[in-house]
Amino acid sequence: MQGSTFIGLDVHKATISVALAQGGRGGEVRHLRTLAHRSDHVRKLVDKLAAGGARLHICYVADPCGYGRHRQLVRDGA
Repeated sequence: MQGSTFIGLDVHKATISVALAQGGRGGEVRHLRTLAHRSDHVRKLVDKLAAGGARLHICYVADPCGYGRHRQLVRDGA
């Protein structure tokens, strides 16, 4: 097990900005990439980040765009 990876999602109508911090709560936060707001893109990213065995902690902005993404992540088992 690699430890924890914290993923921040800034969800907008057309895009999702992804930030990442590894190595626990003291890890450096960096912008990873901006994705198209599509379920398959988010699933692919989560699968890639989980492949290393890290425990993922995913957070998002609690607004209408974020709630939909949360439902998708829960449904997909993330």
